[in-house]
Parts: sequence; C-alpha cells; structure tokens
Amino acid sequence: MRAPDVSPLVWQVLRRHLIVFSRNWKTNLSFNFFEPLLYIAALGMGLGAYVQPMEGLPYLNYLAPGLVASSAMFATSYECTYGTFVRMEYQKTFHAMVATPVSMDDIIVAEILFGTFKSILYGSVILAVILALGLVASPWALLVPPVLAVGGFLFAVLSMIWTGLVPNIENFNYFFSLIMTPLFLFSGVFFPLSGLPQIMQKLAWASPLYHVVNLVRGLVLGQVHPGLIWDFIWLAALAIALFPLPLYLVRRLVIK
Repeated sequence: MRAPDVSPLVWQVLRRHLIVFSRNWKTNLSFNFFEPLLYIAALGMGLGAYVQPMEGLPYLNYLAPGLVASSAMFATSYECTYGTFVRMEYQKTFHAMVATPVSMDDIIVAEILFGTFKSILYGSVILAVILALGLVASPWALLVPPVLAVGGFLFAVLSMIWTGLVPNIENFNYFFSLIMTPLFLFSGVFFPLSGLPQIMQKLAWASPLYHVVNLVRGLVLGQVHPGLIWDFIWLAALAIALFPLPLYLVRRLVIK
C-alpha cells in the first residue's frame, strides 16, 4: 500500500457533503432520532418497569447512555456504507470529483470525516434528549462528543472497508445482519456482560461498540475511573491501525 495522497482539498469535499446534508437535514435526522426514542420509551420506560436494577441503576438510567453510543454507531455505519456506495456507484460523484485536482484519497478521507460528523451529531442529539429527561448525572458528559468522534471515526473506517470489498449494494445486508446487529446486542447496551459465558465476555472486548458504551456510560453517570482511558486508547489505536485499509480498497474499486 502506497502512502496516502491527502491534500487540503479534503475539506472542500467535506464541505460539499455538509452542504448537501443541510438541504434535507430533517429527513436525515428523523430516522436516527426517533428510533432511539422508541427504545427509550418501550424498553426503558415500558419493560424497565418490570426489570430489576442493573449495576445499582434503574434500567432506564442504565439503558440511555448505551443508546447514545449505538445511535452514533448506526448513523456512521449507514452513511459510510449505503451513502458512500450510492455516491460512488450510482451518482458517480467520486468519478466526477477525481476528474478535478481532488485525489481519490481526498474523497475517501472526506467520506470518513463525514461519517464521523454524523456520529457526533446523532449521538449528541440523543445525549441532549436524555439530558432533558434527567438521565445525565454528571458534567463529565461534556466529554461524550470527543468520545463519539473517535468511535465514529473507527466505525467510519470499518464501514468503508466493507464498502471497498462488496460488489453490489445488496451485500450490505450481511454487514448489518452479521456484524452490526451482534455488536448492538452484545456490547453492553441493553445488559451487563457479566452474566454471559466467559468466552462471550472476552469476544465482547474486541467490539468497538463495547468500549464506546463503557466510555459514554461512565461519563454520563459520573462513574469515571482509569479503565476508561484504556477504552479510549483501544479505540484510537485500532482506528489508526485500520485507517490505510479503506484508502487502498476503495481506491482499487473506483480506479479499475
């Protein structure tokens, strides 16, 4: 793999994405906004009335921070799979841009940054909602957006890797059914992992969402401890290590 060919023009590509997003932000925001609210209402308030406290917390208080993390994950993942593939294969946006001084790597990095933006935006919106519901217990929650930025960057990289591998848009069903859904269910969003078999607890440690959930829940609830630093380092190190892969894979796919 050659060195990335990234220039300041990456910010112009990102600006283009933000302008397009601003034209229909209400539609874009609605799905990722209302779905977590339904989880909060149905599981946190409905089922939560029948569930015993988890880790000393009412179930709604336990659930809410996990939904902040998972909302950010899904927002980024949808953008950097379906959104990127449509721009690349159907709208031919990538081909039009690469005919200008913008490099292919500029385009790919801008896609990753746009996915990161989606993570921060959607996660922060849900954070504001749970704040309004009185479910934020600590000013440490102000550090949640930087956590969403690092986690979002990692999920954008992972999603772009899959985008660079698939031959058609239908293959994203495998990504969400076999990878994203298990992460959503078994990363501590809905219940502590301590009740699972040891092998599943160890596998969960490899889940990026598990570390994002740990960080967000710790900051929202004010349960700050040194272990959170290692969660953050794990996310940042994996993002840096994997970053060259989508550049190579997507570049290879577009420039055939």
